[in-house]
Amino acid sequence: MAIFAAVLDACVMVPVTVCDTLLRLAEQQMFRPIWSERILREASHAIGRVHPDLPESSIERRVAYMNDAFPGAMVDDFAEIEAGLELPDPDDRHVLAAALRAQADAIVTANLRDFPASTMERFDVEMITPDDFLLSQLDMRSPAVMDALTAQAAATRNPERSLEDVLAALARAGAPAFVDEVRGRL
Repeated sequence: MAIFAAVLDACVMVPVTVCDTLLRLAEQQMFRPIWSERILREASHAIGRVHPDLPESSIERRVAYMNDAFPGAMVDDFAEIEAGLELPDPDDRHVLAAALRAQADAIVTANLRDFPASTMERFDVEMITPDDFLLSQLDMRSPAVMDALTAQAAATRNPERSLEDVLAALARAGAPAFVDEVRGRL
C-alpha cells in the first residue's frame, strides 16, 4: 500500500509545536514527509528570525534530527522542473517542484494564496493547511493522533508542558479547528 506523501513547506516547520506534531504523525506512518534542502534552509532562517536568541547550533541540530529520523524525506534534483513552473511568487516554485519530483500527494502550507488551485489541479497536488491536514489525520486515525499528542506533551521539557499547553500552542500556531476537535474528544 502506498503511503500518502506530503511536502512540508517551511512555514509549517517554524512553529516547533506544529512541526513536532506533524513529525510524530509521520513516525506513526500516517504520512510520508517530504522536504528539500532549500525548504529546510528557509525554515532555519525563519526560526532564527522568530527566535533571535536561539543559538544557530540548536536550529542546525533540529534539522539534523529531522533528516536522521526521516532519511527518505529529502528530495533534490528538481531544478529543471522548477524552471518550467509558474506561480504568483516565483520563490515558491521550488516547493511545487519538490512535490512533483517526489510524487507527493499534497503540500502542507499556511501559504495557500501562492499556490493557485488551477495550477495545483493541473499537477494533481493538493494544497492543505496544517489545520485541515491535522483534522484529516484525526479523522482517519483518532487514537494514534491522540496518543501522539499525549506523547508530545510528555516529552516536552524546558519548560514542561501539559497536553493543554501543547493544544494551546497548536491553536496559536494555526490549527484552531484541529484543537477544538481534539478537545471535544478528550
